[in-house]
Amino acid sequence: MRIPSKRTPGDILAGLGALMVLVALVGGVPYALLALAGPPISPELLDLDLVTSQVGASTVVALMVLLVWLAWFQLFVCVVVEVYGGIRRVGMPARVPLSGATQALANRLVSAVLLLFTAGAVAVPIAGLSAPPARPAMTTVAYAAPVFEEEATVYKARKVYTVQPPHGRHHESLWEIAEKCLGDGRRYPEIFRLNQHKEQPDGARLRMADLIRPGWVLDMPDDAVNVHIVPAGQSRETILREHPGPPAVSDQEPGRPARPAPAKEQADPARQDPKAEESHRSDSAKRAEEAAKHAEEAKRAAEAKRAQEAKRAEATKRAEEAKRTEADRAEAAAKRAEAAKRAEAAERAEEARRAEEATRAEGTRRPEEGARSGEAGAEAGRAVADAPASQDGAAEQNPGLDLVDYLAGASLAAAGLLVVLGGRRRRQLWRRAFGHRIARPRDDAAKAEVALRLGADAPGARMLDIGLRVLGAELAAQKRVPPTVYAAHLSARTLDLWIHPPSADAPEPWEAQDGGQVWRLAAHEGRLLEEQAGGAPYPGLVSLGTDGGGRVLVDLEAAHGLINIRGPHTTAALAALAVELATNRWSDEMRVTLVGFGEELTTIAPGRVRSVGSLSEVLPELETAAAPRQEVLTGRVNGQSRLAHYLLSAVAPTLEEARRLALLARKGTAGFVLTGEVPHATWTVEITEDGRARVPELGFEVAAQLLPRRHYQALLDLFDTAERHEGEAMPEPEPLEELHPPAVEIRLLGPIEVSGPEPMEEGRMELATELLVYLATHPGGVHPVVLGGVLWPRGVQALVRDATIARVAHWLGEEHLHTDEAGRLRLGPGVRTDWALFRELVRRSHDDQTARAVLLERALGLVRGPLLAGRPGARYAWLAADELEYDVAAAVADAAHRLCEVRLAHGDADAAVAAVRAGLLLAADDEGLWRDLLRATHATGDQVRLRAVVEGLTRRSASHPYGGGMAPETEALIDELLPSWRIHVVRESSA
Repeated sequence: MRIPSKRTPGDILAGLGALMVLVALVGGVPYALLALAGPPISPELLDLDLVTSQVGASTVVALMVLLVWLAWFQLFVCVVVEVYGGIRRVGMPARVPLSGATQALANRLVSAVLLLFTAGAVAVPIAGLSAPPARPAMTTVAYAAPVFEEEATVYKARKVYTVQPPHGRHHESLWEIAEKCLGDGRRYPEIFRLNQHKEQPDGARLRMADLIRPGWVLDMPDDAVNVHIVPAGQSRETILREHPGPPAVSDQEPGRPARPAPAKEQADPARQDPKAEESHRSDSAKRAEEAAKHAEEAKRAAEAKRAQEAKRAEATKRAEEAKRTEADRAEAAAKRAEAAKRAEAAERAEEARRAEEATRAEGTRRPEEGARSGEAGAEAGRAVADAPASQDGAAEQNPGLDLVDYLAGASLAAAGLLVVLGGRRRRQLWRRAFGHRIARPRDDAAKAEVALRLGADAPGARMLDIGLRVLGAELAAQKRVPPTVYAAHLSARTLDLWIHPPSADAPEPWEAQDGGQVWRLAAHEGRLLEEQAGGAPYPGLVSLGTDGGGRVLVDLEAAHGLINIRGPHTTAALAALAVELATNRWSDEMRVTLVGFGEELTTIAPGRVRSVGSLSEVLPELETAAAPRQEVLTGRVNGQSRLAHYLLSAVAPTLEEARRLALLARKGTAGFVLTGEVPHATWTVEITEDGRARVPELGFEVAAQLLPRRHYQALLDLFDTAERHEGEAMPEPEPLEELHPPAVEIRLLGPIEVSGPEPMEEGRMELATELLVYLATHPGGVHPVVLGGVLWPRGVQALVRDATIARVAHWLGEEHLHTDEAGRLRLGPGVRTDWALFRELVRRSHDDQTARAVLLERALGLVRGPLLAGRPGARYAWLAADELEYDVAAAVADAAHRLCEVRLAHGDADAAVAAVRAGLLLAADDEGLWRDLLRATHATGDQVRLRAVVEGLTRRSASHPYGGGMAPETEALIDELLPSWRIHVVRESSA
């Protein structure tokens, strides 16, 4: 669109009219009021008897006059503010309180008047009314040059910034980009608002201010510098391809508008033709001078027009956006004025959420978890702060969601997966070689475990399991058939079952609600329930998704027919169902048959999951094993349960296959979930484009639980790692120069302790301790952005993060916590961990045979219990992706084994027993240490002590939360040392 070259006479008349109206309002109104009504405050209003005397007509008139004066004064203030803003060019003028419409009127009048007094606004219209210029030919040539076309291109450009790849552990943040390009890091919200929810080249979207990724192309404010200037319509993919690197550093001061690029030179037509130039060389100097003069006049006129149009656009924009931006400006001002207060409040809210999660997770945390919940490194921080965005399936449809969003959201599945994973890790420890640690996950597999630990709802899974078993046992005791449970709702406060037919007679501790349609178990009652040996009555309950209050589950058996799942994310939804069914703890014997999935998922639960290529392969078996529903339900609660069978098919059935499956579903208890067009399906689960799940027959609409392909593969990689038994060599520790007591000591080998500084105020110590533990175990330094992703995996405001770091630095002392030249946070030399001292003592013991036993004993004396014992359940999810827990468990077990061998070689069996027991305080799952304990106890010659050790190991293996019994090598050793141990075990179990 071309910029108009002239203003119309109507514009001039409008400006003159506005000037007359302003003069009349500002000067004429007060003159008329003084002449006709008098001053603002009349003598009647100054009479002190006005309050007690009767109000007369004169008093009412005096009050009305005062109100008119006040209205005029409000208008006058608005005019002054608008004039000041227009003359000084401050952008948006200040808002006058309670003057919305009045200030809008003043804005229009003042804008129209100010345009009269700009050069561009006056010169062109007057020229249009006067005679033509004296030199029309040259003027026409000058104005015909494409000045305005060039300017229109500039108007259609935009400024962008390409987020650069990380340098070491340093990742760019919006704060740093704002500081570099806008001159003030506190302006990062402007960049966030410009780019929020916009799709980036990798398919992801900016949803949290702290989570930006390399390769993203960010739109920047108009006053940004050190940026790329690109056409407004250019795609982000093209921009990234053409401008992958950082822009050239500008000498311009950040925060000021960029200098406009000089317009392209307009060539004189005569100069473009060499022959014409030769023939007119005699008068070229004069003509060139005149051309330059007129070109300069044209340039000044063009600049005046541009200034006029910009002023008019600014005035119009100011009038149109006055109401729309008032709330935003007020909010921004409040944010700037109370930044510290807002950071404090946000941090306290975060701590309250963490405390609530910790309280929920503490319900079923077992002592053994202390030795298994390890630490994570910068890789764990990048699990959220720098996760790749190569997603497919549902992740492609919702590119902003990452591993944490999906896997941590599947809280019940996460709890079951961690139990299965723990069993695999325990078997890895059976085969761990001396000097090696068990294989640890990396990349997406490590991030998947971080997400599982972050989102796992072990208390909820336990309450669902035990609550259902208690319900089944009570119904069996009353000789009642369990009702059909077609759905359940699990929240932090209750577990609700929707049953059919309704019954007001709910067994204790369950309570009937809504006329018996709902049976409810309160959470405080469910947490107190003891482990129940009864059968699992409803193994087919599986999570459909979440609503605002909790998790919604449906029973696949309750459909009494086929369940049809359809929509763009059916495969991701089926995968989520399969993973939870295969790992849930509220079922006993179960078979999940996957059709069209491949063999991969069978690695997670080979005893429960099998994969077939087509429905025809499994239909005969299903028809043979079908049993009446009532018989199956009664058998489950009476200890005569049959194998529960669920079929999930990613392959659409034929009409004949659908008919046969429908007959099976109506007379049996198997659950069938099928994709494709399934006629006469009992339930239809519709998965929408935005990830919502709707079941019209049940009236449910929830956020669907999905497992996209990338997340599915990450889980498979995680479990593949847990199957590797060869182990990994442990890295050599960095030597410590001195062993004298440090100024600040962080103790990890047992309950977490920080000694040295004065205690921090209540409620802040847990977060401060986690921050110090992470920095202490990563001596190379950690960037604040990475640290924020580690401590707050679900995201945190930069103000909260920076306030937390500043508070810890002030508490610890600047000499102990500082920022290096690269912007990384580091602990000073006066801070040391007991883990670093442990490693140094063990390292020295390798080279000093004479003092080996003393050094190892001193090292094991540092072990006080499980690694980071007593840590809050809602924190330290980053431990899953770090080397720390793997290295600590292996190093402590190896040190105890070495000291045991040394003591036994010197004939001191009791000291050998003490050394092994010191190692078992932390590495309780290392079966090699238990074998050392058996040998050392046998060396004492005390058969009673040996039998006590065997019985303790047997009980521990039988009741281990991850199951698995004992390693074959351990059983063989017990057979050799105490052949009669199996007889005693049988007698105890019979008793």
